[in-house]
Amino acid sequence: MPDANFRVRAVSESPTRVAVKARNFTMIVDEPPNLGGDDKGANPVEYVLAALAGCLNVVGHLVANEMGFQIDKLEIDVYGPLNPARLFGKSYEDRAGYKEITAEMKVDTNADEETLKRWVEAVEDRCPVTDNLGNSTPVRVVAQELT
Repeated sequence: MPDANFRVRAVSESPTRVAVKARNFTMIVDEPPNLGGDDKGANPVEYVLAALAGCLNVVGHLVANEMGFQIDKLEIDVYGPLNPARLFGKSYEDRAGYKEITAEMKVDTNADEETLKRWVEAVEDRCPVTDNLGNSTPVRVVAQELT
């Protein structure tokens, strides 16, 4: 199967807010007032958690269908600690990102416990966002002058 390519484009609206276009959708990324923003949207690290929840949802339903059981309801709670000291240049002892991320998947289904165990292992293994967060992915940040 060939690679699928994805792209977003962003335009800064203020020092804390950016409008991000993904296909035909616009997402506003902003900070809460305690971090200097206007609270017009989720902040970048919340979008990371949201991306994981969205991916786990898609893959969870896909894998359940392949395994032959039905999901009647799925709730996903994603959370983790992050020390903002590095972001603000106050300390370089902790990393800038999450120290760990936990995703709790609560599922209402007719599947037994053993099936659910195999299901969650397959979901975690096949989720692209889990893969990106759990493994090193090369990221290049480059600057160019606007023309």
